[in-house]
Amino acid sequence: MLRVAKPEGFGNIVLEEVPLPVCGPRDVLVRSRVSLISRGSEVLRRYMHEEAIDPAIMGYSVGGVVAAVGDEAATRFQPGDRVVAVAPHAQYTLLSMDAMEGTAVWPIPDDLSFTQAAFLPLVTGGVTWAQVPGIRPGDTVVVLGQGLVGNLVMQAARQHLLARLIVVDTIAARCELAQSLGAHLAINAAEEDPVARVRELTAGQGAQLVFDCVGGKAGLTSFAQAQEMVCDGGTLHLIGLYHGAPLPLDAGKMQRKRLIGGYYAAETRPVMLARSIELMQAGRIQVEPLISHRFPFTQAKAAYDLLYERLSEAMGVLLLWE
Repeated sequence: MLRVAKPEGFGNIVLEEVPLPVCGPRDVLVRSRVSLISRGSEVLRRYMHEEAIDPAIMGYSVGGVVAAVGDEAATRFQPGDRVVAVAPHAQYTLLSMDAMEGTAVWPIPDDLSFTQAAFLPLVTGGVTWAQVPGIRPGDTVVVLGQGLVGNLVMQAARQHLLARLIVVDTIAARCELAQSLGAHLAINAAEEDPVARVRELTAGQGAQLVFDCVGGKAGLTSFAQAQEMVCDGGTLHLIGLYHGAPLPLDAGKMQRKRLIGGYYAAETRPVMLARSIELMQAGRIQVEPLISHRFPFTQAKAAYDLLYERLSEAMGVLLLWE
């Protein structure tokens, strides 16, 4: 079979041929149909590093079909079952039923496409993160960053009763997309001061809840801004990663405020997965508008290069395995 690999060297994305895995008793072998490239972890944490990366983490999520199962796994899965898998970019992936509390591979309903399935782990993250801080009726919520994670957090927050949902990004197209998917207001941080604008919109008080979903170096700026956007008694939920330097935490600005970091209770994952599927089936969380590019898996290098070199053009980038 073929899989995506990253040997030593910045941006060195290749395809390599390896033996087809063999199922153990509790294993499930999944044949990929669609896989999603997560820019945050795969470009900032893998593509941009000089060292070789373990192929087992070269990827994020896959929509596919069960190709084979071990004897014990056959109590839950059968060949031909449609599934989502937390898995690398490869024609086939071997997964244990025990991995990630049993949610590394999960059945999907017939009315959920393989493309939607590839987004499901990110959707589940967004649904979970939006629920954790306890959004209340009348709250103003701000989401910094409108990449895949930020947009899905925004869409998940929109499912709660709130007064106003504001997003911030430096890319105009992402601001427009967020508004088309439910944000009440989008602030283009390349054109105006987002802190001043949020303060203006909240009569100088700030927002009850701010999600910081900006990863990489840009997250250093957004984290500093987020601290100034939160009102007294409010919450800053830090979700962005891979900043490359310590975040500028200002203790004075965080007095009388709460800071939580990407909180994700493992025991709630099955419930949040099921809830995310329901929201996608009902069209209340949409992923198709987030797709900017589809590449055959043989062009994986071009897909990664696009995400690194032309960020303003790229959003959800998929690899097709059929």
